[in-house]
Amino acid sequence: MVDEKQFLQNFADQFDDEPEGLSLETLFRDIDGWSSIVALSIMAMCAEEYDVILSANEMENANRVSDIYNIVNERIEQ
Repeated sequence: MVDEKQFLQNFADQFDDEPEGLSLETLFRDIDGWSSIVALSIMAMCAEEYDVILSANEMENANRVSDIYNIVNERIEQ
């Protein structure tokens, strides 16, 4: 299981200005600074930190930080 606090920090690190109050329930597309570049950065972070490859479709369908967190956890447990 991925450490939630560390995952949230890794997620926040992908933004130029780290979002305050980030939680698993955060709708990340509503964060100031969200862009397609940040989406690619999150995908790269998941690959580098957790060895989990997210598809473009998975990223497009995700809305909350927990959506990405859950995918990462599911893939690590397999």
